Amino acid sequence: MFNVKRFLPHIALTLFGAQLLTMLVSWLLSAAFPVSGIRSLLSSEGLRWFFGRFSHMLATPILLSLLLLMLAYGVFRRSGMLNYQSTYREKRARAMTLVLSVVALVMLLSLAVIPHAVMLSVTGSLWPSPFSHALLPLLTFCVIILSAFYGIIAGYYNTVSDIYEALLHGIRQGAPLLLFYLLIAQLYLSLSYSIGHITP
Repeated sequence: MFNVKRFLPHIALTLFGAQLLTMLVSWLLSAAFPVSGIRSLLSSEGLRWFFGRFSHMLATPILLSLLLLMLAYGVFRRSGMLNYQSTYREKRARAMTLVLSVVALVMLLSLAVIPHAVMLSVTGSLWPSPFSHALLPLLTFCVIILSAFYGIIAGYYNTVSDIYEALLHGIRQGAPLLLFYLLIAQLYLSLSYSIGHITP
């Protein structure tokens, strides 16, 4: 059977090598063709850009979205929803979670659908608006709450520590995504800087 995890370290190493190669090639091309507009990542200006703006450039909404999705995945995965059994306790948990889901849906719609809703834009539109910008955080928050609620009623979560561990489980499972985000984002930004699409 094809195992993707076996290839992830090699892909990560390839991306890291591509980053080093980009730095070297940008230096060579900027030296060989000084009027080409290619900027060297190994020049004083390039190094100041690389290290001085490293954290700022990588702290994007994509990174926050990944973290939120990992947290939601962890709580959902360990809530028992995927291992549903036809017991009285789980039937009750499913019914109560369904009711809570309807309540959550009504609350979400009330924030954006009704006239003059608080999460609409100043022009009354839905896209773009504060609601559209906050849609992913709102959905992940709902998944976390509903999953935790189901897990408590069904008996999969017995203490606060169980929910805490589920949140950490999501982070652990999604850690490779964070690594690849950092590698891919930095490679893309380095290429963009070298060809002049990003100002120093």
